[in-house]
Amino acid sequence: MRFLDPKTDFAFKKIFGSAESKPILIEFLNALVYDSQPIVQDLEILDPYQAPQLQGVKDTFLDVKAQLADGTTVLIEMQVLNPLDFNKRVLYNVAKAYSLQLQRGQGYSRLRPVIGLTITDFVLFPERDRFLSHYQLLDRDDGLPYGDDIELVFVELPKFAKSLGDLETLTDLWTFFLQQAGDLEEIPPPLDSSPNLDHAFHIAETVNLSMEEFDLLEKQAFRVEDGRNVVRRALLEGLQQGREEGREEGRTEGEQQRSRDIARSLLGLLPPGTIAEKTGLTVAEVEALAGE
Repeated sequence: MRFLDPKTDFAFKKIFGSAESKPILIEFLNALVYDSQPIVQDLEILDPYQAPQLQGVKDTFLDVKAQLADGTTVLIEMQVLNPLDFNKRVLYNVAKAYSLQLQRGQGYSRLRPVIGLTITDFVLFPERDRFLSHYQLLDRDDGLPYGDDIELVFVELPKFAKSLGDLETLTDLWTFFLQQAGDLEEIPPPLDSSPNLDHAFHIAETVNLSMEEFDLLEKQAFRVEDGRNVVRRALLEGLQQGREEGREEGRTEGEQQRSRDIARSLLGLLPPGTIAEKTGLTVAEVEALAGE
């Protein structure tokens, strides 16, 4: 038995955004947004395309979009590549969804909260170790929340280090599913403890795919790998150019800063030793950057 990798765009939408995915998505959101508490009881899966209502507003495409029973909108995105200004794109999508709730003449009391749940297959926040992060608008001095209208939740899969024997909560189970399902050949315990996880595995079984779906999945996998290779090549070419300039002109403070910046961009893509070799930094310096 083989399963689709949930990290691919096609598989993620098939598992969490199809007509039969409602109970799966409810448990998934409770696990990752609400600390495994059964807060979400009902939702509606919406068209994830956010059509702009104003001239000059950018179109937005998401993986899955849902509206909870209390009117809260949840935007869900799985991202395997780290494009430029990705963190700004996430904030833009959430702010856009919040602002476009109102039609002309409607009062602000009609605005409902918007949550952005973003899962990344790369390290987005190298300065912290935990894989799950929650952001809200808070007072800078005492942490008093401005409100719950905007919330950003990030799941960084490379930081999740628990093995099967360590999985305890629904948060653990669903994060492990996202990270490892594509490499499994059967549903191992304790992942078989949840009927919704079992359903997700059933949807992800490759034997259920049509030939057209197989072709689409293969094309998406090629595009992702091509994208990763473009990023690696650009980074390594920048490293080589920087080292050549450094040998010719001496390693000034500006060049040291450039090496540090490039090293930061490689964190999560290459091992610390390789980054040190390519940038001229020491392994200790690279590890210090990862811990900032």
